[in-house]
Amino acid sequence: MAGNHAVSLYSRRSDFFYHEGGSMKSTAILHLSALAVATLLALPAHAHHGFGLFQLDKDVEFEGTLTEMELVNPHSYMHFESVGADGKPLQMSCEMRAATLIKRSGWSIDMFKPGMHVKVIGHPHRDDPSACYIESFTLDNSITVERNQQFLSTAAPVDTSTRAARLDSGEPNISGDWAVEQNVLTIPPGGGHGDMVPRSLVDEYASGAMTLQQIRGLNPTPRPAYTAKGDADAKAFRMWSVDDNPRLSCKPTSILYDWTFDWPVNRITQTTTAEGEKVIDMDYGLYSFSRRIHMDAEHPASIEPSFAGHSIGHWEGDMLVVDTVGIAEGVLSPPTRNSNRLHVEERYTLDTTTLALVRNYRAEDPVYLAQPWIGRDTVLLSEVPFEKQVCKEMTPEFQQQ
Repeated sequence: MAGNHAVSLYSRRSDFFYHEGGSMKSTAILHLSALAVATLLALPAHAHHGFGLFQLDKDVEFEGTLTEMELVNPHSYMHFESVGADGKPLQMSCEMRAATLIKRSGWSIDMFKPGMHVKVIGHPHRDDPSACYIESFTLDNSITVERNQQFLSTAAPVDTSTRAARLDSGEPNISGDWAVEQNVLTIPPGGGHGDMVPRSLVDEYASGAMTLQQIRGLNPTPRPAYTAKGDADAKAFRMWSVDDNPRLSCKPTSILYDWTFDWPVNRITQTTTAEGEKVIDMDYGLYSFSRRIHMDAEHPASIEPSFAGHSIGHWEGDMLVVDTVGIAEGVLSPPTRNSNRLHVEERYTLDTTTLALVRNYRAEDPVYLAQPWIGRDTVLLSEVPFEKQVCKEMTPEFQQQ
């Protein structure tokens, strides 16, 4: 990266933060820029995206004493004691990004020590004076930190030197911890508040070689073709209602959507059960749910519908083909709903050069989809290990519904 371009990426030194204004020294895994476009299928387009009853058209400032920092999904919360308009102590709880995102961005709980003085700039909640949406904060009068700020990871780069290309039984080795390429906050030459772009395209964006519109246009998000019922239900879908949107009540959305939404770290384990059955277990990092793929098997005659359904798989050469039925009624990808007639096919291929795991998927649902919904995503070996995350929804209106 050229030293002339003041790219807004941030690094971590000792216990706190500092701004590295010129070059970026990243320990994250390197990969081809072409892989970055797959992240645009499932990730937020803007650095700032409000939700619920937070009033993004109003700015507020608070300060006080940090009492607790909760790194949880789907939103982390900073708790601090401030002073209300009436001069009495006010216990503030202010929203930040998901624990998965914060940890992948190089942040840790050790950065937030109770007793620190905190200054917060953000947006108020319409109904709850003790809640806010954080845009930036300052701890102990150090530098100001933006909510989407990226700190260079202290994790060691992924060591693939001893990684076996195949299992002893001959199948491609797809076991490991996987994550979609992370979008990072980057400021273009013209300045501004910064935009979220795939890490591998930071140089192009920071130098002005690519615009945000060009990056988004590399691989536009596939749009579903609805039946009449699918269209009506999508239009009626309430994005910020716990009755409609499962993730607002700490529930998974679908086996397709949750694989990449909000940059989770997922785990794949190829194993043989005590009964001798070959299976592939997939642990999803966002809401810590699992699904099992039964290899070289058939679907049972009768399946009790469930969130993950029943998955069977087989290898076609080096491609893993997974077929899933028996999925309960729910949400395929907001605002698209699914019926219990949803049928999903996934095809996983490992690029042995880049170690990118590409998934092509096809979803058919005669109740909601007039045509198959076809998409593609890519995950890479993660420098941050998979861990089960606590899910605790603390946004006021989602708790009250």
